[in-house]
Amino acid sequence: MEINNKYYHSVWGDFKNHSINCIDQRKLPFIFEILELKTMDDLSNAISTMAIRGAPAIGIAAAYGIWLSHLLRDGNKNLIKEDYKKLINLRPTAVNLKRGADFVYSNIKDHITNERVYKCADQFAKQEINACYQIGVHGVELIKNIYKTTNKQVNILTHCNAGWLACGDYGTALAPLFEAQKQGIPIHVWVDETRPLNQGSRLTAWELDNANIPFTIIADNTGALLMMNNKVEIVIVGADRIAKNGDVANKIGTYLKALAAKQHNIPFIVAAPSSTFDFNITDGQQIPIEERRGKEMQSIQVFYDNKLISAELFPVHYTSANYAFDITPHDFVSNYITENGIFDFIDQVNKKI
Repeated sequence: MEINNKYYHSVWGDFKNHSINCIDQRKLPFIFEILELKTMDDLSNAISTMAIRGAPAIGIAAAYGIWLSHLLRDGNKNLIKEDYKKLINLRPTAVNLKRGADFVYSNIKDHITNERVYKCADQFAKQEINACYQIGVHGVELIKNIYKTTNKQVNILTHCNAGWLACGDYGTALAPLFEAQKQGIPIHVWVDETRPLNQGSRLTAWELDNANIPFTIIADNTGALLMMNNKVEIVIVGADRIAKNGDVANKIGTYLKALAAKQHNIPFIVAAPSSTFDFNITDGQQIPIEERRGKEMQSIQVFYDNKLISAELFPVHYTSANYAFDITPHDFVSNYITENGIFDFIDQVNKKI
């Protein structure tokens, strides 16, 4: 994605400077800042605090993380293994984190050069980014078909942020939207704010604004009303893990959108690369759901007097539960979009992976 006339990925490796670089997603949309991660602790903190977030993006970060570990540990496989174990357990829901780490870790042999390890990590990153590009190429056909039928602006609802920030480049749920914009298809996007960290109102809106795509930010519980009033033609979301039966783990609140879409006969589309599908897990009930700190519920980050500050929403002694993801049963999914095409059923996806 181009920002201020310069092309960026949201996370990338820098072999020459021995670092992993990323856009600090915690500070957007008010502050655009690049983090330089030089140690494994730097990387772990960036993933845990969601400076790097989004399933494909943390997978890419993990791939480069194994390269960085190989560099810092002078190729010591025992020490690299310790780093690997810590890395894959940073966030339990998104399977991409382990996929990225595994891709590189499995290639580490005796006497392998660090440059070769870097190239392996870079290969994984390029594969993920290309997969997201292909999701856009395939997925835009769904939007195009709606436009051909109605000859009107297509209203799309999305949840959380599944754009280029979350994926290295292009995005999953947003990739078809960017492609629609390129093809001149008129679209408008309903952007859920996505509490408690507001990835929709902060990140998705920032991406759409940068791409000159019309959007409206809405409170998280607005979607059903819009669907009832025929103001949504299609819902497109990303995913953090998809089980063998097609159940989908995604940002908390996704299931509510699927329920409303089903009631109002609106297509509910899940966009994800192959790395997000986990056919070792039978169904969604086996997917671990990350529960994050209650402080993310209790306070909110605001921009005041040209700086980011934290403001309390309720007293700290109030009990809160902060589940980061929910499970949408496969019965509610109209289509899956992957780099291999558009599929009606999970079995069709399985045959292509």
